[in-house]
Amino acid sequence: MFLKPNRILQLMAGAAMATAVFAGAQDPAPAATPAAAQAPATPAPAAAPAAPTWSVGPMDISGLIDGYYSYNFNTPSAVNNGQANDLYNFNDKTDQFNLSEARLTLNHDPDPVGAHVDFVYGRVNQFINAASANTTSADQLTYIEQAFVSMKPAKAKGFEMDFGKFVTSAGAEVIEAKDNWNYSRSILFGWAIPYWHFGLRTSMPVSKSETLGVQVVNGWNNISKANGGATIGVTSAWVKPKASWFINWYGGPENALTTNGYRNLFDSTLLLTPSSKFNAYLNYDYGQNRDAIVTTGSSTFGDKNLNHWQGFAGAAHVQASGAQAISGRFEYFTDPQGFETGTSQHLYEFTGTYEYKWAAGLLTRVEYRRDWSDANFFHKNDSTLVKSQDTVTASFIAFFGPKR
Repeated sequence: MFLKPNRILQLMAGAAMATAVFAGAQDPAPAATPAAAQAPATPAPAAAPAAPTWSVGPMDISGLIDGYYSYNFNTPSAVNNGQANDLYNFNDKTDQFNLSEARLTLNHDPDPVGAHVDFVYGRVNQFINAASANTTSADQLTYIEQAFVSMKPAKAKGFEMDFGKFVTSAGAEVIEAKDNWNYSRSILFGWAIPYWHFGLRTSMPVSKSETLGVQVVNGWNNISKANGGATIGVTSAWVKPKASWFINWYGGPENALTTNGYRNLFDSTLLLTPSSKFNAYLNYDYGQNRDAIVTTGSSTFGDKNLNHWQGFAGAAHVQASGAQAISGRFEYFTDPQGFETGTSQHLYEFTGTYEYKWAAGLLTRVEYRRDWSDANFFHKNDSTLVKSQDTVTASFIAFFGPKR
């Protein structure tokens, strides 16, 4: 009997989560307090059992399950945009329960050689592994978010090199919801930047606070490209205790069937960390794509128009207590040629999120989000388009691993 890939991943994620529940239930017995005047002949107290290591051989194991329920006040129907929240990714399906992702991660930090693999199932997989318009086939390493090998020579002063499929360095947010302040991702995350790259990336500390990197990759969300031609990335991370500044640039040919016409992306995020109770960030993205004229056989099509998009996002996070946090995000995004969203428009978004941590590795988030535009862009009911969209989402995230 043959098992389908999604069934295999379901079994792997289920087995991993069952292991997490079993191991979490085995709380180690507290060590006995030594008596002040203990007789020499009294045996020493038994050592407490070791805490779970979450590893198999040289590989650390971690994972998560992220599910949600979203309600859209526009109540878009199944025949009107597939009953989805417009502009959303990962938690886009509305008026229903859904699985954002089930994830299983295997990791070995380079010493000097390491490896990292993320298996993912759910809406996350369907978004990040959708076939790009500039790929040679629909094969995008489905169910794998990242898979790369690493090398960090002992005498190379912190230099590290990775090869394979890895998430982009651009953006203020990441794919895993638990590592963001808000549950839904920003418009900038979904529409201004890529999800991942395939190729080579490097990083090298040049001072106590600055790390620089260079990447040579196959463009945006591509394992292989229909046109060839590499995209170059340059990264900078300046990290201080109270503030960090990240700058990324990617540039290369991204038009299908030709190496003419370049796509450029500039991304900058300033992270402010004045205290353990309050954090904030400012994120700016500017992108442009030069179209190209393509000739295939006797057919010629295309143009040389310059498309561009840009946006700004600001967010704040308040840790109200050890278990509770409140976050807010506001952003503006402009897409004058409709290159990213399909509509020429100016977009705005506000999100407020409440988080409650039940225990280590278990949290709930509830959020309200409003998106609005100067164009009739958002789907409503069976066939109507309107200028705004309001949603309420409740999520439940369980995760396990060495770092919870």
